[in-house]
Amino acid sequence: MTPRKKNFVPLEACLRHAGDAAPSPRASSPAPAEGDRPASATVGFALAIAALGFALAGCGERPGASAARRTAPAAPPPATAWPMTRGGPALSGGVPAPIPRQPKIAWTFASPASINAEAAIARGRIFIGNEKGRLHCLAADSGRELWHFDTKDAITAAPAVGGALVFLSSNDGNLYALNADTGTEAWRFASDEKISAGAVLVRRPGGTDDWVVLNGYDGITRALQATDGKVVWTYKTEDQVNGAPAIVDGRFVVFGGCDAQLHVVNLADGTLVHKIPTSAHIPASIGTFGPMAFCGNYANESVAFDVLGGKVAWTYQDRPMPFFSSPAVNDRLVLIGSRDKHLHAIQRASGEAAWKFKTGGRIEGSPVVFTDGVAFSSADGRLYAASLETGAELWQLDLGESLSASPAFGERLLVIGGEKGTVFAIRGDPGKS
Repeated sequence: MTPRKKNFVPLEACLRHAGDAAPSPRASSPAPAEGDRPASATVGFALAIAALGFALAGCGERPGASAARRTAPAAPPPATAWPMTRGGPALSGGVPAPIPRQPKIAWTFASPASINAEAAIARGRIFIGNEKGRLHCLAADSGRELWHFDTKDAITAAPAVGGALVFLSSNDGNLYALNADTGTEAWRFASDEKISAGAVLVRRPGGTDDWVVLNGYDGITRALQATDGKVVWTYKTEDQVNGAPAIVDGRFVVFGGCDAQLHVVNLADGTLVHKIPTSAHIPASIGTFGPMAFCGNYANESVAFDVLGGKVAWTYQDRPMPFFSSPAVNDRLVLIGSRDKHLHAIQRASGEAAWKFKTGGRIEGSPVVFTDGVAFSSADGRLYAASLETGAELWQLDLGESLSASPAFGERLLVIGGEKGTVFAIRGDPGKS
C-alpha cells in the first residue's frame, strides 16, 4: 500500500521536556538473596537468546522399559532471559519457545506508583521501574524485593542487564550503572534532557568488551563503555528520539525519531550510513529481522525499511489511528499494536494484512512473539494470547488494571506492570503445549 499524506498536530511523545537536575539518589539496603546466582562474565551480542537451551531427543527405549517412563510428562521448557528492552539488541521481541498455555498468576508485587516500563529478566531476577523513578529488583521465583533504587523522574523503559551491572535510563536525564546484586551505583552518565528509551548492550566490533548504546531526548545517540560510562562516539539527529537503538547485522545502529526518519549509523564509529524518510514521527523503538527494520508512525502507518539498501520496502495502513507500539517480528509476520484497539499481523515480506485481533482498549505496549503465538497487553486491562497462524484467541487474563506497558518473558514467566503499580508474574502450565 502507498502512504496517504496527512496533516499532523504535534503529539505528546515528541514535545520537548527538560528534566530537573537531580541530587545523587541512594539505593536501599539490599535484602538477603538466598539462592541467587553469581554474575555472568559478560553480555555479548547474543545475550538475549544465549540462556535458552534445548533438550536432546532420546535414542529410543530399550525393550521392557516401563510404561510410566514412556508416558512421563514432558519436562518444562528451559528458562530464558530477557536482559534488555525487546529481549535483545535486535529489538525483535521474539522468544524461541512455545507460548505459555493455561496461564495463571504466579505472584504479584505492589509498587507505589504506576508502571509503564517494560521489565528486564536475567539471572533469576526481574528489574522493573515505575513512574516515580523507582527501580525494583525482584526475585523471579517469588516476587520478593531484593533491593530498589530511586531516580528523580519516571522510568519508562526496561533496563539492560550485563555481567555484574544493570544499566538504567531515567527521565531525570541520567543513565545509571548499578551493581546487579546490591543496587549500589557504580557510575552514571548525565544528559541535558530525559532518557525515555532503554539502553542496548552490544559487543564492541572486533573487541571483547561491551558498549552501552543509548538514545536520548536531546536527539543524540551515544556509545558508552560499559565499564565506566566513557563516551566512545556520538551521533546527532535533528529532533527528539524516544525509542531504543537496534543493532542490525552486527554492524549498524538503527533507530527512528521525531524527525520522521530512520537513521542507519555505523556501530564501530557512529558515522552516518543512511537516513530513510517516512511520513511522520516514529514514536517508539523499531523492530528488526535480518537486514530489515519495521516501525509504526503517527501517519497511521506501519513501515518496513531495507536497511542495507537505504529505502522503504513497503507501507501498511488500516484505520486512521497511529501505531504507538513497537513491533515484534519473526520470519513471517510483523505484529504491532495500534490505538485503534487492534493487534495487526502483517506479512513481513509483502506488507499485506494477515489478520487483526480486536481488544477493548488501545494497544500501546509491544507484543512478544513466540514460536506458535503472540502475547500482548491492552488498556482494557487484559493480557491476550493469539495464534500466529490465524489470529484466533488462545487465552486472555483479566488483570484488573489498565496495561500500557509491554510484557517481557524470562525465567518461564510473562511479566507486566499495570497502571495501579502491580507487577504481575504469569506462568503457564508446563504440561500443556
